[in-house]
Amino acid sequence: MKSLKIRLELNNKQQTLARQHAGVARHAYNWGVSVCQQAFERKQKIPSAIDLHKRLVAEVKTQHQWYYCVSKCAPQQALRNLQSAYRHFHRIQKPTKYNRRKTIRKSGKPVTILEGLPQFKKKGVRDGFYLEGSIRPDGKRIRLPHLGWVRCSEALPQTDIKNVSVTRTADHWFVSFKVPFTPTVTAKTGGTVGVDLGIKTLATLSDGTAFESVRPYKRHKRKLKLAQRKLSKKFVKGVKQQSKNHRKAQAKVARIHARIACIRVDALHKLTTHLAKNHSRIVIEDLNVRGMSKNHKLASAILDGGFFEFRRQLTYKAGWYGSQVVVADRFFASSKTCCACGAKKATLKLSDRTYRCESCGHCQDRDLNAAINLKQYSTVSYTGSACGALTNPVVSTTGKAVKQEANNSLNHQV
Repeated sequence: MKSLKIRLELNNKQQTLARQHAGVARHAYNWGVSVCQQAFERKQKIPSAIDLHKRLVAEVKTQHQWYYCVSKCAPQQALRNLQSAYRHFHRIQKPTKYNRRKTIRKSGKPVTILEGLPQFKKKGVRDGFYLEGSIRPDGKRIRLPHLGWVRCSEALPQTDIKNVSVTRTADHWFVSFKVPFTPTVTAKTGGTVGVDLGIKTLATLSDGTAFESVRPYKRHKRKLKLAQRKLSKKFVKGVKQQSKNHRKAQAKVARIHARIACIRVDALHKLTTHLAKNHSRIVIEDLNVRGMSKNHKLASAILDGGFFEFRRQLTYKAGWYGSQVVVADRFFASSKTCCACGAKKATLKLSDRTYRCESCGHCQDRDLNAAINLKQYSTVSYTGSACGALTNPVVSTTGKAVKQEANNSLNHQV
């Protein structure tokens, strides 16, 4: 299965109905959070989604008649999502780290909570709802329950759609659904390629090809700063209901953020699709993005590149087009090692954009040297799959980790 996300062109009436569905889903989720928090504090069993829905029908729907103006699927799926959130919370709370706590601000006051515990949703933040039933695509429009025929920004595939998720980003609504998909192995024009990610150049391939970084945040930083300044001036402290001009300024800031995200994802999609279609084996680095972002002089540029999103997209696209993804060890010195003689430097400054080997005198671009070293990395005794498992010596084409014990006799020469 393959998921699609397409923008909807809603009229005023349909936008009102979409906001009502999202509001009901948010109300049901917040009500479920309050019930589960009481049970959690009393050390009682967390009620399931079915139990919460029975109580919702008996206690909440009778008091709020606007629940009957929307589809019943919206509050039902919200409670299922809450149940999944609590399952995830209990899974990450290991015995040695059960008391992990973090501080958040509620109504301007710091509140300490357990990390991962489901919290209340806020209006206008990640609005969305779930629909199922009579859903039928027809060209550039789709029929949704309660909303009727809705125009789309592009043509839809003619297939059976059982359920959809409608979400809002900035002032645009999107519909997401799954369609049948058969992976197709494409003809590869290149063999093994090493990919070195960077700040100035998004990706440098071992064959010399360079993909320039689009830097969407840096390009829109000035525009975003002015929009946020205007938004701050329109905010009235102590007033719960802000003015219409404040809401308009808030929507403008959200549109700029959405545009930045779309430009970044579009560039990453084009790069990862090119690599997965044209190369049989792709070698990338296991970057510690969280650790790298602690350098406040480079954090903005590092996060603007979307390094983890690049790895995520490349992993599942490799399974689509029949290529292999090899993840080099995190401590593999790809930048400090000479690709000609294998000599390794003790230190290498970030300002040194040209690699000069002191042993053999080899001189080459720093990023290209690292990419060539990554290409040669796949010839060592063992390789790492995209999910971190060890495979010997072939990497899974689907990107899934192979469950096996690491062989201590394998020697990885760095």
